[in-house]
Amino acid sequence: MTREEIEKYIFDTYGAEAEYPWIKYPSNAVFRHSENKKWFALIMNIPREKPGLSDEGNIDIINLKCSPALIGSFLSDKGIFPAYHMSKTHWISAALDENTDDSQLKVLLDMSFENTAPVIKKNKASK
Repeated sequence: MTREEIEKYIFDTYGAEAEYPWIKYPSNAVFRHSENKKWFALIMNIPREKPGLSDEGNIDIINLKCSPALIGSFLSDKGIFPAYHMSKTHWISAALDENTDDSQLKVLLDMSFENTAPVIKKNKASK
């Protein structure tokens, strides 16, 4: 998926619009839950060498929150990298290009959305 396609998918699926909070990095986009304001996705344009790619230039990536138990298995997939600029224990990065499987990207987005969702607390009186 391209950056434009993933941004449209996020809006259509989760109703979240891109926020651009950094003046220094005006193309970096954050997507948050409306209720608790937690990020579930961060899109950045970074130098290709940052995730360990050998060719020159920049690449769009998306950071997604992932269960620590699953991160290792995803890192063996093409287009998936240890998180750039986030905790590598809880986040992964995925290339937004032809190397990343679109269906896998959607699954990772769903997991990130769920992992950052507001916790619903039970009322003690209703127990």
